[in-house]
Amino acid sequence: MPRDLAIDLGTANTLVYARGQGVVLNEPSVVALNTNTNELLAVGHKARRMLGRTPGYIVARRPLRKGAITDFEITQDMIRILLRQVGVSRINRARVVVCVPSAITAVERRAVQEAARRAGAIEVRLIDQPMAAAIGAGLPIDEPVGSMVIDIGGGTTQTALLSLGGIVALEAVRVGSFDIDDAVQAHMRREYGMAIGEPTAEHTKIVVGSAAPTRSETAAEIRGRELMSGMPKTTVVTPEEIRRAIEEPVTAMVDSVLSCLSQSPPELAQDLIARGVFLVGGGGLLRGMDIRLSREMSLRVRRVDAPLETVVRGAGRCLEQLGMDFSIFSDDFE
Repeated sequence: MPRDLAIDLGTANTLVYARGQGVVLNEPSVVALNTNTNELLAVGHKARRMLGRTPGYIVARRPLRKGAITDFEITQDMIRILLRQVGVSRINRARVVVCVPSAITAVERRAVQEAARRAGAIEVRLIDQPMAAAIGAGLPIDEPVGSMVIDIGGGTTQTALLSLGGIVALEAVRVGSFDIDDAVQAHMRREYGMAIGEPTAEHTKIVVGSAAPTRSETAAEIRGRELMSGMPKTTVVTPEEIRRAIEEPVTAMVDSVLSCLSQSPPELAQDLIARGVFLVGGGGLLRGMDIRLSREMSLRVRRVDAPLETVVRGAGRCLEQLGMDFSIFSDDFE
């Protein structure tokens, strides 16, 4: 019998849930490629450690951007290698549910489906990430009450209001935590004449970045390369200046959430006052994001446990309870 797997094919990380086993793989969506031979050298954590540290003929890249596939062949190879790591082979093939952003087009959905098929899946179904996130967060989506989930990923921010097993209001923008990293890099270039790599920008975001003032804020030492001289350079940045630097992408995320909230029917909006709103995704881990959203929405915002795994666990819960055949899948574009 083929295995049933759920895959959260994210811009930042790819997670795999195996039916009956839980989350069996969590790897960065990064590949390392030899451009001379087109050989795939590494995938996941090993490839991520190569970002910004490779010779010219070796390129470490992310084959997905803004929630969509930017390099079909490399994405297909990445999925094939990750499926092999969880025991999928030509003999032991798998039926797969793939979680996709609501913001992608029908053409991009077909590309995801085709990449999974070519990687070794015998059957591929798609589920929207906000729906999977709501299920993974344990929200009562089948009941006649309003449940709102905010999913901030690496490339997209998606907000959905759900009731009676369907999405009542949806707002999705292609702005995510990688845009915050880009804003940090641009700030260091502009203010300090200093170039830093993607891993350093991400580290800066984690250590001193925030969407709103929080307790125990401290400055951090950042190391990079001076643009004028090309020499190594070290500087100290404060939480307040990084907060100003990332204000534009953070505001875009907050505005998309407010736009979804403005579409809510009055009766369901009352439910949100009583139950609050749920925050998932790696971008939701930015310090002060729940505080900022709560202040802007005038609602209680709860960050779920294990926000990185919420989406794939929701798709996995569907597999555990209902198998591959149920109306919640979103691949009716075929």
